[in-house]
Amino acid sequence: MTGQPPPARTGALHHVEVWVPDLAGAVRSWGWLLGELGWTPFQEWPAGRSWRLGPTYVVLEESPALSGRVHDRLAPGLNHLAFHAGPPAAVDRLVAAAPAHGWSLLFPDRHPHAGGPETYAAYLTDGQGYEVELVAFPNR
Repeated sequence: MTGQPPPARTGALHHVEVWVPDLAGAVRSWGWLLGELGWTPFQEWPAGRSWRLGPTYVVLEESPALSGRVHDRLAPGLNHLAFHAGPPAAVDRLVAAAPAHGWSLLFPDRHPHAGGPETYAAYLTDGQGYEVELVAFPNR
């Protein structure tokens, strides 16, 4: 079927919904990053947007039910989302472009091995305090 995602596998992630205090700001940073990683716009409504990759989608929503306006990645709950980003050169390209889209590099003194000597990755945080990890495919 044209336009349909591939069938899901049992146990695969269906979607992630991230409540944000500023939808427009989140769309600027996350929309750019998800687009660079191959995700495509999926849904749009006044309080939210989503992007899809295969059968999985990511939702950003500025819900009226938010109990606060600040995300703390160091508090109990979700710390970050990690995405496969391609080869090391792709990670480097995203890191170089990220500041123009609202992202800052975390752990610059240990980049690109902040996850350990065998890992090539970038840890980014946006202006609302959300963190992503961009993991390079291993060199073989």
